[in-house]
Amino acid sequence: MHLVMGSDHAGYTLKEHLKPIIIGWGHAVKDVGCHCEAPVDYPDIAEEVVKIIKSGQADLGLLVCGTGQGMAIAANKVPGIRAAVCSDGFSARAAREHNDANILALGARVVGSGAAELIVKQFLESSYSGGRHQRRLDLIRDIENKYLKQGEK
Repeated sequence: MHLVMGSDHAGYTLKEHLKPIIIGWGHAVKDVGCHCEAPVDYPDIAEEVVKIIKSGQADLGLLVCGTGQGMAIAANKVPGIRAAVCSDGFSARAAREHNDANILALGARVVGSGAAELIVKQFLESSYSGGRHQRRLDLIRDIENKYLKQGEK
């Protein structure tokens, strides 16, 4: 699987911890930054991850900031992106299986490195189960399309 990952300064250390582990699990990883603990704006990093997913160059994304919330909010502004903030393995698995989440957002100030490993593993090892969940995803797409047409901000 091809994974694109990014973090802001608050998530940098956790991202760097997770990267070799994910590679060790056999996944290809593209890291779009940040590359140090100097302050950066998380929306810029989230957009880079989103662009790579939307282009088809990556299957899934991983975003890490202080809480995961800011990254997810920024990423979810793009139609077709379903970023889920998860703090446990069950939520990560359900986000993939039920919601077809394509980005996992983690909070480095919320979960420790061991928990983060479990969460990422559950996310990467799960896949969308379709079936009864597809109707709800179609409804989400309808909402996206409605507001895209209206040009709402």
